[in-house]
Amino acid sequence: MAFDTLVQPLRNLALFQGLSAAQLTEIARRAERVVYRAGDRIITEDATADAAIIIVAGEAHRTSGPDLDEVEVLPVGALLGEMGMLVETTHTSTVVAVSAVRALRIQRAELMAQMARDQSLAEHFVRLVTERLHEIAEAMRAVDRGLAFALGDEASAHRAGSAVASLTDGTARRAGRPGGDESAALH
Repeated sequence: MAFDTLVQPLRNLALFQGLSAAQLTEIARRAERVVYRAGDRIITEDATADAAIIIVAGEAHRTSGPDLDEVEVLPVGALLGEMGMLVETTHTSTVVAVSAVRALRIQRAELMAQMARDQSLAEHFVRLVTERLHEIAEAMRAVDRGLAFALGDEASAHRAGSAVASLTDGTARRAGRPGGDESAALH
C-alpha cells in the first residue's frame, strides 16, 4: 500500500480531524497493515478489543451488534472498535469480510506509546473521550428524568439529573475544559 493510501483514511475520520500531518503520518506508520480473506471475522462481538480497525479496501458486513435489524454493509473508510485503541473494552459487534479486506489496525499499545511522546495527541484523545462521556451522561440524565416523571416523582427526576451533571462536570474539569454542552466526535 502506498503510504498516502494509509494516511488518507485517517484524515477522513472525525476522530482524527484536528491532528497534524506529522501526527497522522506517525499513527499510520505505527499501524499494522492487515489483510482479511473473505469469510474472516474482522472483529467479534464480546471479544476483547485492543485496537481500532480502519477498512482501507474491500467489503465487510456488520452481522451482529446493537441497533442491527439486518446486515449492514460497511464502506471503505469505516472505523471499527475505536474505543479499543484507547481503553480496555470488548467489541459490541461482529464484522465479517465479504471480499478481501485491506485494513489498518491501530493497536492501543502503539497509540499509547505515541501519546506518551506527544502531549498534544494525548490531549486530543482525552478531549474526545471526555466529550463522549458527557454525551453518555446527558443520555443517562434524560432516561433518569423520563423514568422519574413516568413514575410521577418530579423531585427524583431533578435529583437524578443533578447527580449525573455533577459526575460529568467533574470529569470535564479534570480533562481541562469547562462542563459546558460540547458535542462529541467519538463513537
